[in-house]
Amino acid sequence: MESCGPGSRGGGAVRRPLHSAQAVDVASASSFRAFEILHLHLDLRAEFGPPGPGPGSRGLSGTVVLELRCLLPEGASELRLDSHSCLEVTAATLRRGQPGDQQPIAEPVPFHTQPFSHYGQALCVAFPQPCRAAERFQLELTYRVGEGPGVCWLAPEQTAGKKRPFVYTQGQAVLNRAFFPCFDTPAVKCAYSALVEVPDGFTAVMSASTWEKRGPNKFFFQMDQPIPSYLIALAIGDLASAEVGPRSRVWAEPCLLEDAKKEYNGVIEEFLATGEKLFGPYVWGRYDLLFMPPSFPFGGMENPCLTFVTPCLLAGDRSLADVIIHEISHSWFGNLVTNANWGEFWLNEGFTMYAQRRISTILFGAAYTCLEAATGRALLRQHMDVSGEENPLNKLRVKIEPGVDPDDTYNETPYEKGYCFVSYLAHLVGDQDRFDKFLKAYVDEFKFQSIMAEDFLEFYLEYFPELKEKGVDSIPGFEFDRWLNTPGWPPYLPDLSPGDSLMKPAEELAELWVTSELDMQAIEAVSISTWKTYQLVYFLDKILQKSPLPPGNVKTLGETYPKISNARNAELRLRWGQIILKNDHQEEFWKVKEFLQSQGKQKYTLPLYHAMMGGSETARTLAKDTFEATASQLHSNVVNYIKQILTPKGS
Repeated sequence: MESCGPGSRGGGAVRRPLHSAQAVDVASASSFRAFEILHLHLDLRAEFGPPGPGPGSRGLSGTVVLELRCLLPEGASELRLDSHSCLEVTAATLRRGQPGDQQPIAEPVPFHTQPFSHYGQALCVAFPQPCRAAERFQLELTYRVGEGPGVCWLAPEQTAGKKRPFVYTQGQAVLNRAFFPCFDTPAVKCAYSALVEVPDGFTAVMSASTWEKRGPNKFFFQMDQPIPSYLIALAIGDLASAEVGPRSRVWAEPCLLEDAKKEYNGVIEEFLATGEKLFGPYVWGRYDLLFMPPSFPFGGMENPCLTFVTPCLLAGDRSLADVIIHEISHSWFGNLVTNANWGEFWLNEGFTMYAQRRISTILFGAAYTCLEAATGRALLRQHMDVSGEENPLNKLRVKIEPGVDPDDTYNETPYEKGYCFVSYLAHLVGDQDRFDKFLKAYVDEFKFQSIMAEDFLEFYLEYFPELKEKGVDSIPGFEFDRWLNTPGWPPYLPDLSPGDSLMKPAEELAELWVTSELDMQAIEAVSISTWKTYQLVYFLDKILQKSPLPPGNVKTLGETYPKISNARNAELRLRWGQIILKNDHQEEFWKVKEFLQSQGKQKYTLPLYHAMMGGSETARTLAKDTFEATASQLHSNVVNYIKQILTPKGS
């Protein structure tokens, strides 16, 4: 193995053997180690009919073509793909060419499904004659998908415009097997193309390098760089776009386009350029944003070239624009260097949190970034208090048991504990500039590959031989092994004291609001007009911790700070809603309902239902009424979570 210190990699240098080459992915039923996937092509037609089975119902139908090469020295007689019971595969055709054949003959081949888990099944394709070692071939599968977990169909009332239906796919973690048969594992990557036919008046967009219209109703996409299957994403709806930078545009329903353009015009390029300075070239060409319908349950999904984001980011004052920095940071960490299986999810998210905060420090200063990181640490504390520190899900490296859906292991740990570990490694280096250079080298070393923690940590110790000599991987209490494999609170916490200059005034102001006799003179002496979102969030979190306040205080608080009580910013609306409920301030309960009717993001919706159910009888009634009024516009997962909250355990 060559030395891999700074600058040792030549243009055509041989890549290091990776631990991830042997990594197991218990969440995939496919034979992804037996075949190399060279290319994938989708040819699909979308129909918006009524839900359910039956003729004319909504669905995507067409073909997927997989171009593969056999990796087994002894050849293979069968290929296994990840699939799902919602996919109806009707035909499989094999093209095997002898070298020099112009057009290999297509032959139909037998296939069957095998049970795998509640979130997928195996699609087994038999080769009439065994496939030879290194042989290349094409497999074409004809299929249809209607209702299922990977393809989300929205009725017009679930969109912002409320006139036309919408459909989108969500691949992470293991849902794309319910969109098309594939190797549904982050361990392998391939380039893809797609031809999508849509009804009149609809536009299709995908996570692809190029987008072009072919005739009135067809769109062609090509992704030139290899990506894992979970990042292949499609959305179809009443969509329009506007340029907001030299390599960025926003896509949205027409009624949201003006707001999206105003909010993001000229800001994305600065984030991208800062990321490039820190982590190396942005390899994806374009960075576009698709503002999803309000029922989209996530903050953002970092599909390459086209991040899908919640419309909650349209706060009207750019106050949530930095949320995009997280998704942009995935362009290097996650999309370019990827976790080889979902047990190593911290490699995607811990690095992305670190990268996000590096960009934020450069653009907004250390104080603001430390305040944002303190908010993240508080979320980690909350999560560990609820789940119990010793919960095995609170390890960085999660052991996912066969049959367990990786999505069910999702929590704050890979994000915030992962951030602490990367910060600890920077702290060992002791020089921010040197660590930044290391991160750039790390991305360059492993780009377009999927890795395990060992791959990264070996590279780290080779890059800093003086740390390797010191044995930093086994300092008692801070062993790398302990970081990865022991649940619980991070052994090292980065210093967030630069945030004190913003936290102290927020804490002092919160104290003034807890007394039964309010000192309005002292309160009015504090000007919050210059406070940015996270400083206001920190202040409201303190108020929430001290709630319920003495009678009448919340009413006065709302009247004193209309900037908070009438905010359009979703982070502030969430906290204000929680404060209203905790203090049973019934005259503003309508604000909670209005916020929940305006969006369906999991992060905002579920805490408010918990707060309503933990509140007064009136608050519990509000929960049931609001759910009744909004259930039809929510994502099915969110509906199920709310039902669990509304039905207390044991009843």
